[in-house]
Amino acid sequence: MSVIICPGVHPPELTQEFLRNLSVAPANLLIFPTEKYPAFSAIDVLQFLKENQSLDVPVVFIGFSAGVVGAIGAAWGWQLLGGEVKALIALDGWGVTLAGNFPIHRLSHDHFTHWSSALLGAGEDSFYADPPVEHLELWRSPYTVQGWWVQSITGKSEHRRWITAGHFLNMLLEQYTAISVNN
Repeated sequence: MSVIICPGVHPPELTQEFLRNLSVAPANLLIFPTEKYPAFSAIDVLQFLKENQSLDVPVVFIGFSAGVVGAIGAAWGWQLLGGEVKALIALDGWGVTLAGNFPIHRLSHDHFTHWSSALLGAGEDSFYADPPVEHLELWRSPYTVQGWWVQSITGKSEHRRWITAGHFLNMLLEQYTAISVNN
């Protein structure tokens, strides 16, 4: 199992901080190099993935901001090539239509982004920060971001639970991967 990190357009140090907050083994991570390619380029993300990952290894995508665009397109492409996508986790992918035949989860820096993004594909369980935080704060420090885990139960019914974004992310990683997380 591999976790593919698709950062947005921001300094690489923020992604390193994000990774420090997730207790994922480095050997299981692939980080798309946004310093070389546009974060939103699904073609470049897919090419990077083909060069660094075997098709027989299932993948989980984690995208942030513009990186969500690259991640969703690469996930579709990976499946067309015969690869397995276990899930896609989108952090602040506002305005990005998210649909696929794999589980999709959204994390948002505020309730408005959560609500308005759901109009373009709500996906599975999701998270939004409460109180709202700055856009980059959600990526840099998910363990300091408190908010609501919105559990989709059936149809339009939902249940909410108080949690941090970091704990929500690790819960998803535990659910979709064999990766052991410590937080």
